[in-house]
Amino acid sequence: MDMKQEEVTTLHNIRINEKELIKNIRDISSERRIAIIMPMLYEELGNRSIGNIAKGLNKCDYAEEILIPLSAKSKEEFEHVKKFFSRLNPKHYIIWCDGDRITKLLEELKEDGIDAIKYKGKGRDVWLALGIASLNSYAIALHDADIQTYDETIPAKLLFPIVEPELDFKFSKGYYARINIDKNVIYGRVFRLFLHPLLKALREEIGYEPDFLEFLRSFRYPLAGEFAMTQDVAIDVDVPGDWGIEIGILAEIYRNVARKRMCQIDLGIYEHKHQEIGNKKTGLVRMVRDIFKTLLRVLIEEGHIQVSESFLTSLSVLYQRVAQDCIRQYHADAIFNSLNYDRHAEETMVEKFSKHMLDAGMEYIKKPVSTRIPDWLRTMSARRKVREELFEIVAEENE
Repeated sequence: MDMKQEEVTTLHNIRINEKELIKNIRDISSERRIAIIMPMLYEELGNRSIGNIAKGLNKCDYAEEILIPLSAKSKEEFEHVKKFFSRLNPKHYIIWCDGDRITKLLEELKEDGIDAIKYKGKGRDVWLALGIASLNSYAIALHDADIQTYDETIPAKLLFPIVEPELDFKFSKGYYARINIDKNVIYGRVFRLFLHPLLKALREEIGYEPDFLEFLRSFRYPLAGEFAMTQDVAIDVDVPGDWGIEIGILAEIYRNVARKRMCQIDLGIYEHKHQEIGNKKTGLVRMVRDIFKTLLRVLIEEGHIQVSESFLTSLSVLYQRVAQDCIRQYHADAIFNSLNYDRHAEETMVEKFSKHMLDAGMEYIKKPVSTRIPDWLRTMSARRKVREELFEIVAEENE
């Protein structure tokens, strides 16, 4: 336990009175309405965590609405998810992001000059949900659908600094310890073995630390999928359409929100379903590739960094060295805490990440195309009532 403050305000879990916290949010929510968004794949309905999440969401009676943007291939899958979440007492909507009616609306939107239909995945689904949530809610919390240690305090902790007038933050980001207590294993591999050492290597390669890198390093877990924001922020962020969503949204927060109006929240021990290593199109490798491309784009835009083949080659060498130093540190921490730690497996993973980082970087140089979906402010300027049209579809499909 520590009380260290980063450049971004850190709210520690020292002695939180959880009942009092939720009571305060419940009282405030009559004036500052709240929405909770939980994006999910249909396959996640089979996760052992989803029943526990439903129980926790049922206790979030302070929420004006719970939105579940769903990636599903058929109407049968959509109806299955609707039936499962019919147990929720708070008002809730399943958003069938791949459904015919939403697809038709997105096709019409493309004709108006906003092309969101080419994106598939978490980013696009979150963007759709933000459009609906921002219609009536002051504060919007987001979390993933595979949290095995979920309870109702997760959205409550994220929302409190947003809705509490005495604090009045505009953005909060969760952080947590990625430890599996049952297996005695450290997880959080993409952050520990890729992003954390990469940010250090970038600083060495560039020769100084651009402000955006310093900003990212001030967050204890920048890849956390748990965060909250106010309605005005939600409609003013370009959402990445791929696995770079967490870094991409932080880049938008960096541009649009004053540092003093953002914070990070201690969510304690956190466990979720773990991805396989995968390849270019799946798992941790795909995440690494998308994150790296997003990071390169932001560094070019914000820091005016010149990215070349020689830059990428040198960076990949530096990254491996810094990652190996990190592995030694994690190994020592694991031994001290009697945790299982496969040092060889972690070294092998770093080698694989380095190879794909270089490959993804070369892809980006050859085709530096943005994967960002335009923010809702721009979208509404192209089609004024599009959020209302989207909500009407979702409401009818949930009747």
